[in-house]
Amino acid sequence: MYIGMLGVSLMLATLPSLTEPPPPVAQGSSVRLPPDLARVLTDYEAAWRVGDGAALARLFEADGFVLPNGDPPVRGRGAIQQYYKGPGGPLVLHAFAFAAEGAAGYIFGGFSRHEGEPDVGKFTLTLRRGADGRWFIVSDMDNGNRR
Repeated sequence: MYIGMLGVSLMLATLPSLTEPPPPVAQGSSVRLPPDLARVLTDYEAAWRVGDGAALARLFEADGFVLPNGDPPVRGRGAIQQYYKGPGGPLVLHAFAFAAEGAAGYIFGGFSRHEGEPDVGKFTLTLRRGADGRWFIVSDMDNGNRR
């Protein structure tokens, strides 16, 4: 099919600019997650707060990864349990964006220490749906908002 230069020019004029950066995500902005995805975040928060490395590790695929800021990757539930065992502390997670199709999904979000406080960092979770329909974390990557 021949469009011609005028057709190409009109098509390009209607596309958003590819050179303009997208708007930044507003601090504390959030999207509502479907309950099955929201459960991943609420279970993560609950286990983190009490320092329950075993409960955190159970949220991951058996060969899942933690990709922490400033530390080497951690792979597998046993290593994740060891990595996350500890004193715990306050944590509030919220999603900026998510998608799920079939057995694959992701959540991008931010985290703060207390509800209503500014985010101190951001995260990406890649997810896989298990045979029972429950979502498991394949990888968890986070970093702080400070340089």
